[in-house]
Amino acid sequence: MSAGHPERAAAFAADEARAHWHDQALWFVREKRDRAAALVPDWEALRDAAAAIRAHTRGRLADYLEQFERNAVARGAQVHWARDAAEHNAIVHRILSERGVRRVAKSKSMLTEECGLNPYLEARGIEVVDTDLGERIVQLAGEPPSHIVFPAIHRKREEIGDLFHAKLGTPAGLADPKALTEAARGHLREKFMTADAGMTGVNFAVAETGGVVVCTNEGNADMGTHLPRLHVACMGVEKVVPRLADLAVFLRLLARSATGQPVTTYTSHFHGPVEGGELHVVVVDAGRSAILADAAFRRSLACIRCGACMNTCPVYRRSGGYSYDYVVPGPIGSLLGSARDGRAHASLPFASTLCGSCDDVCPVKIDIHDQLLARRRDLARRGIVPLRKRLALRALGWILGRRWAYELAGRLARWSLRTLPRPLLYGPWNAWGRRRELPEAPPESFRDAWRRTRGGPRG
Repeated sequence: MSAGHPERAAAFAADEARAHWHDQALWFVREKRDRAAALVPDWEALRDAAAAIRAHTRGRLADYLEQFERNAVARGAQVHWARDAAEHNAIVHRILSERGVRRVAKSKSMLTEECGLNPYLEARGIEVVDTDLGERIVQLAGEPPSHIVFPAIHRKREEIGDLFHAKLGTPAGLADPKALTEAARGHLREKFMTADAGMTGVNFAVAETGGVVVCTNEGNADMGTHLPRLHVACMGVEKVVPRLADLAVFLRLLARSATGQPVTTYTSHFHGPVEGGELHVVVVDAGRSAILADAAFRRSLACIRCGACMNTCPVYRRSGGYSYDYVVPGPIGSLLGSARDGRAHASLPFASTLCGSCDDVCPVKIDIHDQLLARRRDLARRGIVPLRKRLALRALGWILGRRWAYELAGRLARWSLRTLPRPLLYGPWNAWGRRRELPEAPPESFRDAWRRTRGGPRG
């Protein structure tokens, strides 16, 4: 049996310095998001509007997808439909191979990661170059993204310098971010110039216009699609929005929630192919209809992939993206992964404190923590949760439901901490606890020290 989230998280947390750095880096982004949101007077109204648009679209998803197809075809695009990842990959490969494509410049796309498109094409002789800087870093390292917005957030600049030295021939020891970015730009420029096709994901598809919208901060989607004559855009069925006016709501929310910017640097609208070229849009279901059919969990399809829930989640920040073992990590990934394969990802709904911070920052107001709790119940009902966990949670629920039992458990816990020997208290099974020996309490309390140094009143 493969390791679950607790085991992978423990491996990440074993490097305490890295775990702390990862935690602080993501909290910095969360704070930027808060400042950006505070500058928008109608922020909560925008969130309400976005949630309402997503709910309305889910109710008429088939209608809006068909409208999108009609309008996209009218503008010269070709629309393909894929039931699952295998059909998606086969369609993309057919489009590329029939046109003799040997190299593809691809901008960021979590859908193609979900479908395993890169290894599929490379096994068939087509080179795929990820042109987003973070994606290129993890591609050179042979790793998947660890975050949907910051794919290489788990790597420090010194590690990236060593990677570029080995793969791109940069000077040994180079760790300056500007110099590393310049090296990547020069490396990717040659890939752009010699690519036979450009490939993008789709942030939004507008049913009213038949256009697809791609949001980037590096301009790599534009470079990758304007030089070649062939553009392949891959989108999940949930990406459609009804009207161009609806798009404005999401664009105001997306960048502020993701990175704390007022807007992404490039918001590119593709309405049909370039002159003399081709635009192919591959629309993928891949289990989304099954989620849509489940009333308890269909709201997770509203996600616009901003990553805000990851940046705020105390579990994700301290356990890293790879501990989730699903293409989308963090709180929303725990929902989507367990919906895709409950048995393989049974530990993910439990990788949460249920603090509700993810709900507070979600731009489309997905009730993530409520759905995680509902998914736990669902897995337990299906007998997927291990018996020992079910028994432990049942016992905990019994204690929490009785005040006298709760108070008695608290007294026993305090007595144990004061009385029992530390090896017995932690036990040989709890290496995590043994590594975190608590320091001796200072002779002076923090409150007294604060009052003494600040000259405040005592009492």
